[in-house]
Amino acid sequence: MKRCVIVGGAPIARYDRIQPLLRDDDFVIYCDSGLKHQEKLNRKPDLIIGDFDSHEKPDTDIETIVLPTVKDDTDTVYAVKEGLRRGAEDFLLLGVLGARLDHTLANVYSLIDLDEKGKNAVIADDFSVMRIVSHSTVEIAPNWRFFSLVNIDGSAHGVTIRNAKYELDDAEIPCSYQYAVSNEPLPNKTAAVSVREGRLLLICDYE
Repeated sequence: MKRCVIVGGAPIARYDRIQPLLRDDDFVIYCDSGLKHQEKLNRKPDLIIGDFDSHEKPDTDIETIVLPTVKDDTDTVYAVKEGLRRGAEDFLLLGVLGARLDHTLANVYSLIDLDEKGKNAVIADDFSVMRIVSHSTVEIAPNWRFFSLVNIDGSAHGVTIRNAKYELDDAEIPCSYQYAVSNEPLPNKTAAVSVREGRLLLICDYE
């Protein structure tokens, strides 16, 4: 399957940063009130999912999955599962951060679920792009202003950061002490981060 892009209903102000992330061959799922972003993203949905408690169900021929309002999965989590069911290996989640903290945290933790399943997944918002660092080294281009590593899954061991203002070598980052925040790639250098054991949330900030 093509990359699965899931658009939620959280606020998006910087469409100029979000729209360039989209590809012509993306499979785009709009979740409920995520439909409000359709015009400014200039992308039609391939699939619409929602219980439509926050947006009117559209009158359209586009495939639509109507969910019950009483359910275990949020609309976004259901959309992730639907993307997996259809064979997606790569995911981009948009409009899933901000507004409600409970939904924000649930959506961030969906990155862990996808990483556990061996999928590539990224969340992007107006300020940053984030992904999980686990089994492979991740590079950070020098055009990113700041980057942070946040432990959201147990204790991370063997954390290494290279070509950055603040470097680490075989360090530990516990959930209780988040000290790897607001780092910077060295000028004209590509920073690299890795972890031997555990998972870290890598957040790269535009400014």
